[in-house]
Amino acid sequence: MMKKMQRRMEREPLSPIQRIIFEFGHVLVGSAIVAIAFNIFLLPNQIASGGVSGISIIFYSVFGFEPAFTQWAFNIPLFVAGVLLLGGSLVGSILYGTKTFVGTLFLPFVVFVTRDLEPATTDPLLGAIFGGLGVGLGLGIVFRSNSSTGGTDLAAQIINKYTGMSLGGCVFLMDGLVVASSAFIFGFEYALYALIGLFTTGKTIDLVQVGFGYSKMAIIISEYEEEVKQGILTKVDRGVTKLDGYGGYTNQERPVLMVVVGRNEVAKLKQVVQTIDPAAFVVVSNASEVLGKGFKNQ
Repeated sequence: MMKKMQRRMEREPLSPIQRIIFEFGHVLVGSAIVAIAFNIFLLPNQIASGGVSGISIIFYSVFGFEPAFTQWAFNIPLFVAGVLLLGGSLVGSILYGTKTFVGTLFLPFVVFVTRDLEPATTDPLLGAIFGGLGVGLGLGIVFRSNSSTGGTDLAAQIINKYTGMSLGGCVFLMDGLVVASSAFIFGFEYALYALIGLFTTGKTIDLVQVGFGYSKMAIIISEYEEEVKQGILTKVDRGVTKLDGYGGYTNQERPVLMVVVGRNEVAKLKQVVQTIDPAAFVVVSNASEVLGKGFKNQ
């Protein structure tokens, strides 16, 4: 029964309206998971594992500020700064900007609503591991909708644009500053717990997307090769390499497209390909190290 339903879904791709509703649902569900994991694992165990959520834990412990209010106080100005400074890369897609704004507001809202939940554990190690799993799961779901929850991710994009530092390096810098601050506030041991949580979050995001690794390489075989190529170039904004291929059984020429994308672009790539050709053959694999324009400098 389930296989029949799956085949039917593959034959009948979502309409644009259905896809928009589906993606906003992903943003809301993912943000809620992050917020609950924050309240029952990270906050009670003082695990400040990067991001605005980590900053809110530090402010709560030092000044007694409500974490949700701290998150709003950082997220909203960062979103506005992103709109003003990043320009087209943030608002080039009105839908992407709207989903990011919804995530920016909704995540702290759920943090506030669920602030009285009982801690799931008082063991910092368990809090770091399962908090990292929960946050990674939630963010992975949000990323699958081609969206973001804002926060220090936007700050990292701004630094990347004006300094030329790699985006991964900027994210590491922002999270590293938060973890380093937690070492002064909570002690070195808790900073180590925070690093465990940060590592777990990153690996869980990878798992929710398509597997482990920061960059992904996709091989695409489609009857609509030209349309798929143009869709990747214009909508995903990644270069495409066309390879010569031949069917092993038919011995007929079958053009093959190869593209390398970041982990948060995988969902968008699959969406573009599926929209153009639901029957396309797509293989996504890990690219452990990518050197060149748009990725890591040599």
